[in-house]
Amino acid sequence: MTSKTADLAGPGIGDYAELEKVLPDDYTSLLTPRQTMEALFSAKAYIEQHLCEALDLFMVQVPLIVDVKSGVNDMLDRDGSRTPIEFHIRNDGIHTIDAQIVQAATKWKRVALAQFGCGVGEGICTDMKAVRKDYFLDHDHSAYVDQWDWERVITAGDRNLDFLTDIVTRIWKVLYGASRHVQELFPQLTDDRYPPIPEELTFLHAEDILDMYPDLPRKQRETRVLQEYPAVFIYGIGWPLADGYPHELRAADYDDWVTETVSRDGRPMHGLNGDILVWNPVTRRRHELTSMGIRVTKETLRIQLEMAGQLDFLELPYHRAIVDDQIPLSIGGGIGQSRTYMYLLRKAHLGEVSVTVWPQILQDMCADKRIFVLQ
Repeated sequence: MTSKTADLAGPGIGDYAELEKVLPDDYTSLLTPRQTMEALFSAKAYIEQHLCEALDLFMVQVPLIVDVKSGVNDMLDRDGSRTPIEFHIRNDGIHTIDAQIVQAATKWKRVALAQFGCGVGEGICTDMKAVRKDYFLDHDHSAYVDQWDWERVITAGDRNLDFLTDIVTRIWKVLYGASRHVQELFPQLTDDRYPPIPEELTFLHAEDILDMYPDLPRKQRETRVLQEYPAVFIYGIGWPLADGYPHELRAADYDDWVTETVSRDGRPMHGLNGDILVWNPVTRRRHELTSMGIRVTKETLRIQLEMAGQLDFLELPYHRAIVDDQIPLSIGGGIGQSRTYMYLLRKAHLGEVSVTVWPQILQDMCADKRIFVLQ
């Protein structure tokens, strides 16, 4: 059994012999490569339009590179295992810049809300592209990342589980609608081998899932619960649970995972964030679509940074802006584009819906299993 501590490090399989067992042997794509692109861009347009309508967002440009000194790059977790690509811009040799390729636009978006003059209930959505060099490249992780990174201004009174649940429900309605949309365009996506995408999400707290499967590591708990509830939102990711471990490590400076909450049946909980996960009937595995949450306040930022041993971050411009009330309270998240296309279009591998680099061993493996990876 995978240990709970090892499981905290994040996603991925980590071994190609194991991945070969994971990739399906009986796979046949329901769409040709050309049809895949047509369906993908139709789904993209649908999701962007309806997501903006559902959450009162508008599309904005988003950086691919940021200044190291800004502190706005996303570090993804707090164990230091995933670091951004850095490079030096020489310019004229005097006015130089140390830059990073973004791993996600999580913190940039919150600053951008003020830049674009968003009021309460308004927000922004981005067509974000990023590079994450420290992932193991498997069937649903790649070095190239595309997301709908979105952010919305809220009030202090919105910082509760009911508000979070309402926003998540709206997002799922858009994704479900996109599934119906592409199935109307390509009826072959309605296939008897695969159950329909659930119309409703099941909401569970990370503590609930630990209670259900106390001896299993996090990913195995998610796998088990998704076989019972094929589309779930898991609240409270980052706070140490009853067994002493968080459901997963989360960065300390964007989502709020320390705020005390109360479950619907009256139990004390923590955290105003979570993930949407689904059961992928093609890969027969857990499949994460989006991570999101109500963002930290200046009080919870300090608590989380102290828990993570990162109080020195308070000297960075982004963190100072939160402490000095220069940027608004917000909620936001990142919806994985290629992950979503993979789920909606019944694909076995991310390489069928995005063009990036894969090791030769994985390319050969996919070819043997009739998985057409784009080059």
